[in-house]
Amino acid sequence: MSSSGVVVRRLDGAPHGAPHVAELVLDRPEVLNAVSTALAAAIAAATTELAAEREIRAVVLSSSSEKAFCVGADLKERNSLTDDELRRQRPVTRSAYGGVLDLPVPTIAAVHGYALGGGCELALACDLIVADETAVFGLPEVSVGVIPGGGGTQLLARRIGWGRAADLVFTARRVDAAEAYRLGLVDRLVPAATARKAAIDLATTIAGHSPVGVRNAKQAMRIGLDLPLAAGLEVEDARWRATAFSGDRREGVAAFNEKRSPKWPGDERVEAQTGA
Repeated sequence: MSSSGVVVRRLDGAPHGAPHVAELVLDRPEVLNAVSTALAAAIAAATTELAAEREIRAVVLSSSSEKAFCVGADLKERNSLTDDELRRQRPVTRSAYGGVLDLPVPTIAAVHGYALGGGCELALACDLIVADETAVFGLPEVSVGVIPGGGGTQLLARRIGWGRAADLVFTARRVDAAEAYRLGLVDRLVPAATARKAAIDLATTIAGHSPVGVRNAKQAMRIGLDLPLAAGLEVEDARWRATAFSGDRREGVAAFNEKRSPKWPGDERVEAQTGA
Protein backbone atom coordinates (compact mmCIF):
# COMPACT_ATOMS: atom_id res chain seq x y z
CA MET A 1 0.00 0.00 0.00
CA SER A 2 1.24 3.50 -0.75
CA SER A 3 1.41 6.14 1.96
CA SER A 4 -0.48 8.61 -0.25
CA GLY A 5 -3.18 6.22 -1.41
CA VAL A 6 -2.05 6.42 -5.04
CA VAL A 7 0.52 4.48 -7.01
CA VAL A 8 1.70 5.64 -10.45
CA ARG A 9 3.29 3.03 -12.69
CA ARG A 10 4.87 3.29 -16.11
CA LEU A 11 4.01 0.07 -17.89
CA ASP A 12 6.78 0.00 -20.50
CA GLY A 13 8.68 -2.58 -18.49
CA ALA A 14 5.65 -4.55 -17.28
CA PRO A 15 5.09 -8.15 -18.40
CA HIS A 16 4.29 -8.12 -22.13
CA GLY A 17 4.99 -4.36 -22.11
CA ALA A 18 2.67 -1.41 -22.61
CA PRO A 19 4.86 1.30 -24.17
CA HIS A 20 3.92 4.89 -23.34
CA VAL A 21 1.09 3.79 -21.00
CA ALA A 22 0.88 4.85 -17.36
CA GLU A 23 -1.35 3.38 -14.67
CA LEU A 24 -2.74 5.45 -11.82
CA VAL A 25 -3.74 2.97 -9.10
CA LEU A 26 -6.12 3.90 -6.28
CA ASP A 27 -4.47 2.26 -3.29
CA ARG A 28 -6.54 2.44 -0.09
CA PRO A 29 -7.82 -1.14 -0.22
CA GLU A 30 -8.54 -1.29 3.52
CA VAL A 31 -11.40 1.22 2.99
CA LEU A 32 -12.24 0.25 -0.61
CA ASN A 33 -10.46 3.38 -1.88
CA ALA A 34 -12.78 5.81 -0.09
CA VAL A 35 -11.74 9.30 -1.16
CA SER A 36 -10.27 11.15 1.81
CA THR A 37 -8.76 14.62 1.63
CA ALA A 38 -5.32 13.02 1.45
CA LEU A 39 -6.30 10.67 -1.37
CA ALA A 40 -7.87 13.54 -3.33
CA ALA A 41 -4.66 15.53 -2.95
CA ALA A 42 -2.62 12.53 -4.09
CA ILE A 43 -4.81 12.06 -7.19
CA ALA A 44 -4.44 15.74 -8.04
CA ALA A 45 -0.66 15.58 -7.65
CA ALA A 46 -0.41 12.39 -9.71
CA THR A 47 -2.47 13.79 -12.58
CA THR A 48 -0.39 16.98 -12.60
CA GLU A 49 2.73 14.83 -12.88
CA LEU A 50 1.28 12.68 -15.65
CA ALA A 51 0.01 15.67 -17.63
CA ALA A 52 3.56 17.02 -17.84
CA GLU A 53 5.09 13.81 -19.18
CA ARG A 54 5.30 13.96 -22.96
CA GLU A 55 6.22 10.29 -23.27
CA ILE A 56 2.87 9.21 -21.78
CA ARG A 57 0.24 8.62 -24.46
CA ALA A 58 -2.55 6.96 -22.45
CA VAL A 59 -3.45 6.53 -18.77
CA VAL A 60 -5.33 3.67 -17.09
CA LEU A 61 -7.10 4.43 -13.80
CA SER A 62 -7.39 1.25 -11.73
CA SER A 63 -7.70 -0.08 -8.18
CA SER A 64 -5.60 -2.23 -5.86
CA SER A 65 -8.70 -3.42 -3.99
CA GLU A 66 -10.11 -6.84 -4.88
CA LYS A 67 -13.64 -5.70 -4.01
CA ALA A 68 -14.00 -2.22 -5.42
CA PHE A 69 -12.84 0.38 -7.85
CA CYS A 70 -13.79 3.15 -5.41
CA VAL A 71 -16.74 3.56 -3.03
CA GLY A 72 -16.71 7.36 -3.11
CA ALA A 73 -16.18 9.93 -0.40
CA ASP A 74 -14.69 8.89 2.92
CA LEU A 75 -17.84 9.45 4.98
CA LYS A 76 -16.09 8.66 8.24
CA GLU A 77 -13.77 11.58 7.60
CA ARG A 78 -16.65 13.73 6.37
CA ASN A 79 -18.59 13.03 9.58
CA SER A 80 -15.82 14.65 11.60
CA LEU A 81 -15.47 17.79 9.48
CA THR A 82 -16.83 21.16 10.51
CA ASP A 83 -18.51 23.31 7.89
CA ASP A 84 -15.33 25.38 7.57
CA GLU A 85 -13.23 22.24 7.15
CA LEU A 86 -15.63 20.97 4.49
CA ARG A 87 -15.30 24.27 2.63
CA ARG A 88 -11.52 23.98 2.73
CA GLN A 89 -11.69 20.39 1.52
CA ARG A 90 -13.78 21.28 -1.51
CA PRO A 91 -11.01 22.73 -3.73
CA VAL A 92 -8.87 19.67 -3.01
CA THR A 93 -11.55 17.24 -4.15
CA ARG A 94 -12.34 19.35 -7.21
CA SER A 95 -8.67 19.33 -8.19
CA ALA A 96 -8.65 15.52 -8.03
CA TYR A 97 -11.61 15.00 -10.34
CA GLY A 98 -10.58 17.90 -12.55
CA GLY A 99 -7.07 16.49 -12.78
CA VAL A 100 -8.37 13.24 -14.24
CA LEU A 101 -10.80 15.02 -16.55
CA ASP A 102 -8.16 17.42 -17.89
CA LEU A 103 -5.42 14.91 -18.67
CA PRO A 104 -4.38 15.68 -22.27
CA VAL A 105 -4.08 12.02 -23.28
CA PRO A 106 -6.84 9.40 -23.46
CA THR A 107 -7.83 7.99 -20.08
CA ILE A 108 -9.44 4.62 -19.40
CA ALA A 109 -11.09 3.52 -16.16
CA ALA A 110 -10.69 -0.18 -15.34
CA VAL A 111 -13.66 -0.91 -13.10
CA HIS A 112 -14.46 -3.96 -11.03
CA GLY A 113 -16.66 -4.19 -7.97
CA TYR A 114 -18.16 -1.04 -6.51
CA ALA A 115 -17.87 2.30 -8.31
CA LEU A 116 -20.13 4.44 -6.18
CA GLY A 117 -20.48 8.17 -5.64
CA GLY A 118 -17.10 9.76 -6.15
CA GLY A 119 -15.80 6.45 -7.45
CA CYS A 120 -18.38 6.49 -10.23
CA GLU A 121 -17.38 10.10 -10.90
CA LEU A 122 -13.71 9.21 -11.20
CA ALA A 123 -14.70 6.68 -13.86
CA LEU A 124 -16.90 9.27 -15.58
CA ALA A 125 -13.97 11.69 -15.66
CA CYS A 126 -12.14 9.21 -17.90
CA ASP A 127 -12.67 9.13 -21.64
CA LEU A 128 -13.51 5.43 -21.70
CA ILE A 129 -14.84 3.01 -19.09
CA VAL A 130 -13.97 -0.69 -19.23
CA ALA A 131 -15.89 -2.70 -16.63
CA ASP A 132 -15.99 -6.35 -15.75
CA GLU A 133 -19.11 -8.32 -14.88
CA THR A 134 -18.72 -7.64 -11.14
CA ALA A 135 -18.96 -3.86 -11.50
CA VAL A 136 -21.70 -1.94 -9.70
CA PHE A 137 -22.26 1.74 -10.42
CA GLY A 138 -24.25 4.34 -8.55
CA LEU A 139 -24.49 7.99 -7.51
CA PRO A 140 -26.14 7.72 -4.07
CA GLU A 141 -25.37 11.25 -2.88
CA VAL A 142 -28.97 12.48 -2.52
CA SER A 143 -29.60 9.61 -0.09
CA VAL A 144 -27.07 11.14 2.34
CA GLY A 145 -28.05 14.77 1.89
CA VAL A 146 -25.66 16.00 -0.79
CA ILE A 147 -25.43 15.87 -4.58
CA PRO A 148 -22.74 14.45 -6.87
CA GLY A 149 -19.90 16.97 -6.70
CA GLY A 150 -17.12 15.36 -8.70
CA GLY A 151 -18.69 16.13 -12.06
CA GLY A 152 -21.43 13.50 -11.87
CA THR A 153 -24.40 15.77 -12.58
CA GLN A 154 -22.67 17.02 -15.73
CA LEU A 155 -20.69 14.08 -17.04
CA LEU A 156 -23.36 11.42 -16.56
CA ALA A 157 -25.97 13.42 -18.48
CA ARG A 158 -23.51 14.02 -21.30
CA ARG A 159 -22.66 10.35 -21.41
CA ILE A 160 -26.09 8.70 -21.21
CA GLY A 161 -28.63 11.51 -21.72
CA TRP A 162 -30.74 13.62 -19.39
CA GLY A 163 -33.54 11.17 -18.61
CA ARG A 164 -31.33 8.20 -17.82
CA ALA A 165 -28.97 10.35 -15.77
CA ALA A 166 -31.88 11.90 -13.85
CA ASP A 167 -33.18 8.41 -13.05
CA LEU A 168 -29.86 7.37 -11.51
CA VAL A 169 -29.16 10.65 -9.68
CA PHE A 170 -32.67 11.25 -8.30
CA THR A 171 -33.29 7.67 -7.17
CA ALA A 172 -29.71 7.03 -5.93
CA ARG A 173 -30.11 3.48 -7.22
CA ARG A 174 -27.27 1.17 -8.17
CA VAL A 175 -26.94 -0.55 -11.53
CA ASP A 176 -25.00 -3.70 -12.29
CA ALA A 177 -22.47 -3.97 -15.08
CA ALA A 178 -24.93 -5.32 -17.63
CA GLU A 179 -27.39 -2.46 -17.11
CA ALA A 180 -24.58 0.09 -17.06
CA TYR A 181 -23.45 -1.22 -20.44
CA ARG A 182 -27.00 -1.04 -21.84
CA LEU A 183 -27.32 2.53 -20.61
CA GLY A 184 -24.05 3.54 -22.26
CA LEU A 185 -22.37 4.25 -18.93
CA VAL A 186 -19.84 1.51 -19.71
CA ASP A 187 -18.05 1.40 -23.07
CA ARG A 188 -16.68 -2.14 -22.91
CA LEU A 189 -17.99 -4.98 -20.75
CA VAL A 190 -15.56 -7.83 -20.12
CA PRO A 191 -15.50 -11.05 -18.07
CA ALA A 192 -14.85 -10.92 -14.33
CA ALA A 193 -11.27 -10.20 -13.27
CA THR A 194 -10.23 -8.94 -16.73
CA ALA A 195 -11.04 -5.21 -16.59
CA ARG A 196 -7.50 -4.10 -15.87
CA LYS A 197 -5.96 -6.23 -18.63
CA ALA A 198 -8.61 -5.14 -21.11
CA ALA A 199 -8.05 -1.49 -20.21
CA ILE A 200 -4.28 -1.80 -20.56
CA ASP A 201 -4.68 -3.58 -23.91
CA LEU A 202 -6.95 -0.77 -25.09
CA ALA A 203 -4.53 1.88 -23.84
CA THR A 204 -1.66 0.12 -25.60
CA THR A 205 -3.57 0.20 -28.89
CA ILE A 206 -4.26 3.91 -28.48
CA ALA A 207 -0.65 4.63 -27.49
CA GLY A 208 0.55 3.01 -30.71
CA HIS A 209 -1.03 5.76 -32.79
CA SER A 210 0.25 9.27 -33.44
CA PRO A 211 0.57 11.06 -30.09
CA VAL A 212 0.05 14.39 -31.81
CA GLY A 213 -3.03 13.10 -33.58
CA VAL A 214 -4.57 11.48 -30.53
CA ARG A 215 -4.01 14.49 -28.27
CA ASN A 216 -5.44 16.86 -30.86
CA ALA A 217 -8.42 14.57 -31.52
CA LYS A 218 -9.21 14.48 -27.80
CA GLN A 219 -8.91 18.24 -27.52
CA ALA A 220 -11.16 18.80 -30.53
CA MET A 221 -13.80 16.43 -29.20
CA ARG A 222 -13.75 17.79 -25.65
CA ILE A 223 -13.80 21.48 -26.63
CA GLY A 224 -16.32 21.00 -29.41
CA LEU A 225 -18.76 18.89 -27.41
CA ASP A 226 -20.76 21.80 -26.01
CA LEU A 227 -20.30 24.24 -28.89
CA PRO A 228 -22.67 24.87 -31.79
CA LEU A 229 -21.69 22.76 -34.81
CA ALA A 230 -20.15 25.65 -36.77
CA ALA A 231 -17.95 26.63 -33.82
CA GLY A 232 -17.04 22.99 -33.21
CA LEU A 233 -15.93 22.61 -36.80
CA GLU A 234 -13.62 25.62 -36.35
CA VAL A 235 -12.08 23.90 -33.32
CA GLU A 236 -11.64 20.77 -35.40
CA ASP A 237 -9.98 22.74 -38.19
CA ALA A 238 -7.49 24.31 -35.77
CA ARG A 239 -6.60 20.90 -34.30
CA TRP A 240 -6.38 19.42 -37.81
CA ARG A 241 -3.83 22.08 -38.75
CA ALA A 242 -1.85 21.43 -35.59
CA THR A 243 -1.65 17.78 -36.61
CA ALA A 244 -1.38 17.97 -40.39
CA PHE A 245 1.75 20.15 -40.34
CA SER A 246 3.52 18.13 -37.67
CA GLY A 247 6.31 15.59 -37.88
CA ASP A 248 3.82 12.88 -36.98
CA ARG A 249 1.81 13.44 -40.16
CA ARG A 250 4.90 13.24 -42.32
CA GLU A 251 6.10 10.09 -40.55
CA GLY A 252 2.67 8.47 -40.71
CA VAL A 253 2.29 9.02 -44.45
CA ALA A 254 5.86 7.90 -45.12
CA ALA A 255 5.45 4.74 -43.03
CA PHE A 256 2.22 3.88 -44.83
CA ASN A 257 3.83 4.18 -48.24
CA GLU A 258 6.94 2.28 -47.14
CA LYS A 259 4.82 -0.47 -45.57
CA ARG A 260 6.44 -0.21 -42.13
CA SER A 261 5.43 0.72 -38.61
CA PRO A 262 5.70 4.46 -37.91
CA LYS A 263 8.22 5.86 -35.47
CA TRP A 264 6.33 8.86 -34.17
CA PRO A 265 8.45 11.95 -33.49
CA GLY A 266 5.62 13.41 -31.40
CA ASP A 267 6.50 16.97 -32.35
CA GLU A 268 3.47 19.17 -31.59
CA ARG A 269 4.86 22.39 -32.98
CA VAL A 270 2.68 23.84 -35.72
CA GLU A 271 5.16 24.30 -38.50
CA ALA A 272 4.97 26.44 -41.65
CA GLN A 273 1.57 25.68 -43.10
CA THR A 274 2.69 25.05 -46.64
CA GLY A 275 2.24 21.74 -48.32
CA ALA A 276 0.34 18.77 -46.94
